[in-house]
Amino acid sequence: MLDVLPKIDGLEEDRVAQMRDALFHADNPYLIVFVGPFSSGKSSLINALLGEYDVLPTGITPTTDRITMLRWGEQLQRVRSSELDTIFYPSPLLQKVSFVDTPGLESVFQKHEEVTRKFLHRSDTVFLVMLATQAMTQRNVDYLKTLQEYGKTVIIILNQIDLLSADELETVQKYVLEQGRDLLGAKLQVWAMSAKRGMAARTADGALDKALWEESGLHLIEAYVDEQLSDVARLRQKLQTPLQIAQHVHASAMNVVSGNQRALDQYQSIANNIEEQLASCKREQERALREVTSEIEAKFDMSAELGGDAVQSMFRLSSGLKALARGFMELFGLTGLVRRAAGGSYTKLEFEKRKVFDPIRGLAETTDKLGPRLEGRDIQDIDDLVRYAKREIAGLPENIREKVIGNVQAPLSYDRSALKKPRAELDEIADQAMVVETEALERSIRNAALYLAGWVMLLLIVAVFVIAWSPSTPEMPALTLVMVVFLLILAVIGMLFLPLRGRVLRNRYVERIDGLKARYVEILGKAAAEQIDYGMRLRREAVAPLTRLIEAQTRIQTEQMNQLQAAQQDIMQIEADLAALGKTGLRG
Repeated sequence: MLDVLPKIDGLEEDRVAQMRDALFHADNPYLIVFVGPFSSGKSSLINALLGEYDVLPTGITPTTDRITMLRWGEQLQRVRSSELDTIFYPSPLLQKVSFVDTPGLESVFQKHEEVTRKFLHRSDTVFLVMLATQAMTQRNVDYLKTLQEYGKTVIIILNQIDLLSADELETVQKYVLEQGRDLLGAKLQVWAMSAKRGMAARTADGALDKALWEESGLHLIEAYVDEQLSDVARLRQKLQTPLQIAQHVHASAMNVVSGNQRALDQYQSIANNIEEQLASCKREQERALREVTSEIEAKFDMSAELGGDAVQSMFRLSSGLKALARGFMELFGLTGLVRRAAGGSYTKLEFEKRKVFDPIRGLAETTDKLGPRLEGRDIQDIDDLVRYAKREIAGLPENIREKVIGNVQAPLSYDRSALKKPRAELDEIADQAMVVETEALERSIRNAALYLAGWVMLLLIVAVFVIAWSPSTPEMPALTLVMVVFLLILAVIGMLFLPLRGRVLRNRYVERIDGLKARYVEILGKAAAEQIDYGMRLRREAVAPLTRLIEAQTRIQTEQMNQLQAAQQDIMQIEADLAALGKTGLRG
């Protein structure tokens, strides 16, 4: 508890001091503390118990302005410290207990009462001394309530009973008991005493007039020390004092920490709200990325569709003669002249005619919209979060607000490099879609035309060979005609191959464009994810002083509660051990 108590926000400092002081004094002798109004005879009672008039000063005005502890010693010795006076005296009573004399609780000097209250937590038994003629004033009732809060064993001593008759004393005792029951709900122990008679019982030679001593009532204190406070009882009660203080302080600490945790629930709602806002911000940014990505994919898809249609148009059956002509020009090396005359390759010309490249050319413009969109959202969200965090910090209790480390503020700069880095790679993919893929398609188309021209050329050679080498017989013209027809059929079959080849090339082209699209989207997605993560870091860093505080306070409050709960278990175990003391022996 001494480890955790000083760290609990809002716990009264005197609680920590009481705990530390009570444990420090746990090894001191059993303490019986005399408290009460000044001139109630506290010092006189102690002098009478010790058998000396002047061990403690007495008088009708406040004579005790300091705490005085009386302990056993072989000879009279007075020691003064900054906190209290200690008197060592060779009295048999002081071998078993120590007495403490305190300033008057109703002294005209306010510091007397403060000193007395500060020392009460050290006591094991409290004797509340009242004048028999002024018993149970309102102030004394208040002091009894305070002593009950400390969990002390309190015995009321009515002093100066020599001023009352027997009937008057009986009436006063009955009144005190009734007041205790009605106002405090407690059954009080009330002892009637006379310090004057007690001192008179001491004869000049040191002998004791037992009859007068018992008449003084001081024998009750001796009996309390000698009989009721046996060694085990005294040890139990001595150890119960710091335990009771620990219980009292522990209850206060639990109340404070529970209150702090209830307040922390509000702080936690702030942290949860920030987390929800951050998650919402990230979803917004990811939605922006998806929208831009959809536009990019649509452009690739449109280009693939237009390009596919262009390829199929070049391989339609009606275009077979054109393809055959291109094939023959390829065979004879005339294609280059024709392409230069026409202003480019057949594929490029056809693609330009159908505007296949227009969607690809618009990729950069679409991609460039993403950066400003993410940045604008980042800056706006950060400004909103900063305003929110500052408002919440201003509403925190001062003792919590003072723990905020750092300033909640928007960043001074913004890094856009994440989306700029892949620009060259993205442009390269776009160039591949317009140039590389077109060139590859042009080669495939040229090869198809060349194969067709080669096939037809082969058939023509075969036909010429058949006609030139056919014998001059009546049957040969018919046979030659059949051969020529067969060759023509083979030529037509070769022409029918064009649409099939065109479909294959179209599908291949679309697949390659889809592959480029996937690469483009993947590269852009990674860069955008990096940019989004950067924006989220900026948001978190902007409000980090608040979120760190909440996280730290949550951890601290949880640890404090765990420590107090563990201490509570220890207190319960000690309490059980004390109850068993003298019966089954102290365990462990």
